[in-house]
Amino acid sequence: MRRRLAGPIVACLLAAGCSAGPIPDDAPQGWTVLVYSIADTDLEPFLLTDLGELGEVGTSDDVAISALADRAAGYTDEPALGLGDWEGGKVLRYTDAGVEVVEELGEVNTGDPDVLRRFVADGLAAHPAQNTAVILTDHGAAWSGVGGDESAGSDVLTLAEMRDAVAGGLADAGVEKLDLLGFDACLMATYETASAFTGVADRMLASQELEPGHGWDYRVLQVLADDPATTVDALGGALIDGFDAQAKEEGTGADITLSLVDLTRMPAVEEAMTAFGGALTERVATLAPVVGAQRASTLGFGRSPDPVEDTHMADLGILAAQIGVEALDVADEADALVRALNDAVVDRVAGQAVRGATGLSIYFPPQAEYFDAAYADVPGAGPWTRFLQGFYGAGDALPADRRPRFLGDPDASFDADGLTLVGAVDPAAAAAVSEAVITYGLVDDDGGTTFLGEEPATVDDDGQVVGVYDLTQLTISDGVDTAQAYLTLTDAGDGVSSIDVPMAYYAPGAQEYQDVLLTITVDGATGDVLDETYYAYDEVLGTFGELTADPAGIIVPEVLAVGADGEQTWTATTDVGLYADLPALRYDLAPLPSGSTLYAGLTVTDFGGGTDTAATTVTVP
Repeated sequence: MRRRLAGPIVACLLAAGCSAGPIPDDAPQGWTVLVYSIADTDLEPFLLTDLGELGEVGTSDDVAISALADRAAGYTDEPALGLGDWEGGKVLRYTDAGVEVVEELGEVNTGDPDVLRRFVADGLAAHPAQNTAVILTDHGAAWSGVGGDESAGSDVLTLAEMRDAVAGGLADAGVEKLDLLGFDACLMATYETASAFTGVADRMLASQELEPGHGWDYRVLQVLADDPATTVDALGGALIDGFDAQAKEEGTGADITLSLVDLTRMPAVEEAMTAFGGALTERVATLAPVVGAQRASTLGFGRSPDPVEDTHMADLGILAAQIGVEALDVADEADALVRALNDAVVDRVAGQAVRGATGLSIYFPPQAEYFDAAYADVPGAGPWTRFLQGFYGAGDALPADRRPRFLGDPDASFDADGLTLVGAVDPAAAAAVSEAVITYGLVDDDGGTTFLGEEPATVDDDGQVVGVYDLTQLTISDGVDTAQAYLTLTDAGDGVSSIDVPMAYYAPGAQEYQDVLLTITVDGATGDVLDETYYAYDEVLGTFGELTADPAGIIVPEVLAVGADGEQTWTATTDVGLYADLPALRYDLAPLPSGSTLYAGLTVTDFGGGTDTAATTVTVP
């Protein structure tokens, strides 16, 4: 029979700071799993599915599963777990007979760290076990935190709040540390997160990239019911495999990441990171051009065509490895960091579009104007913040004669590949170039330009910049209407490309729209769409989360329009919107009409954020 706490003890645990005494040595060898489900957001429909998956797992005296589920108003009125529809929070305990409501919380703020602390303390003390796991699920925003409880002004749990809450709950229940801390949320597999929870848990399971709405497959927890002696690494591996399998089934497998991090090895990673960051800071004046170029080519997560909305999270392993190859002065420190990271990341999965992901990312805005000053308050971020400030300072101090400038207009030519644009920057300043792109658009009758897209260009050591454009425009059709769209193309490697399309989404009957990014992952060899997902931007969190778009809602693709006076606006491409039914959308790269006047430009950006553009207008043959 399941152990239950007497009323006075429960009341004690619901007061932060109360101690229930240590978990006894003869506690069952099984598992206690606690799921903190912040469903008071637009992810509610997905999280209700997760709660249902938990209900399919067998429980016993050796395996206990509890959840705190806080539902929102207005997203779905679907019943769940045989409990009907409800608003507010409930603490649930899963049993072989179904789900038991342990407590009605009412309108609770799941962004309050005391609520998390009390849930952890109560859940662990209610079922003492040798193995423990806490999983937080909702929106994630890397170092900024998790959540956004809409009943409490979108209150977010910061890293520091979560660390203190979980650590406090462990202390209250007399548990030294967790076996597994999980984040079924976007972007949480970061150096900052792992560093913050070192000493709080042995393992961390989290994603570097934006997660699809379906998240993890919680039916995988059946491995615990089948074998309560399952190790934490075996559980982490099973959750990774389950997530991978479900993503493939749902058609979202191309962009997923999930990594299992051994937090007991994080002190070695932190030591290597401090040495690496210190070496970069000492040599930042000379290494900044190399760092800037490698940052621009490093795999990023939570990307956006608008740098203000980009999360600026870069893969730490790739970044360190590339810098180590290009900057021999810090090669030893870079190699040591890569080895420490490889030791700490004990298991992982990455889809085709992010295949090179190494398991942990780090915050690295390419320019100072995008750096969030709140980052300096993140636990353990001091050394990296000092490097970033030094890097930005080096960019500001870059002399005018070392800032890349084009030497005249670009040369344009047409061939079977489309338009090739070739420009030249002063070779003496070419080393400062971090990034080069080709942009293109149709010239309007009034002299303005409607831009159609942006793609990477190349720049060599001699300062030659080359961009190629295939003379097509992306169109999207819902089967009734068709609209042109703006695309940002990223080469993901292995013949896979990622296309980001900015849009406005109108829910049925709504007059206001949400900024939405449609991300399409394409197999370049076959043209097959591997994945397509809407992501909505959350201004409070400063990141994207999957949008549950109503098929009857309307999407309107947006393009960048630049007037003859130079004013830039993102504007709708058509007066007619498209239905937001994602599976029904069809994409085409339609050839530009012959005779169209085309603007094409090459833009280089130096590591200090300075830019220069060489452009021309041509007539499409």
